[in-house]
Amino acid sequence: MSSELVPVPPRRPTPPRALVQYGDITLTEHELVTPSGTRPLAGTQLFVQDMSRTDRYTPGWAIALGVVLLVLFFWTIIGLGAIAFFFVKADRRSGFVQFTATNGAFTHQSFEPALPDGQAQLFEAQSRLNYGRGLIARAA
Repeated sequence: MSSELVPVPPRRPTPPRALVQYGDITLTEHELVTPSGTRPLAGTQLFVQDMSRTDRYTPGWAIALGVVLLVLFFWTIIGLGAIAFFFVKADRRSGFVQFTATNGAFTHQSFEPALPDGQAQLFEAQSRLNYGRGLIARAA
């Protein structure tokens, strides 16, 4: 049995852990990481803007059902009730939520698609942004 020591290769440093993410903008404990580059977290400013919209429309099923019932039962009470299907409305949300991170002359924008529940998404985005602002305050 030999008493030789086997050399152990040095450990690679672990990359900093992502604490919060906005699209492709990531905040670690001390850095702002984007595809455009990495900047120190101190002095960073974060902004969020809701760039979504909600459209009201008459769904296709309501139009089809109203037309079919109106044609089949034109002179009956069902035919008159079929007109009510033309007043059915639904909401459709489209657009995105925009995140902007700036640090001096550096600016990066990221986008997340709008979800059907707009108020919950905006509340969640604001909460993540406020957490990020707290990280920035600690890093300063």
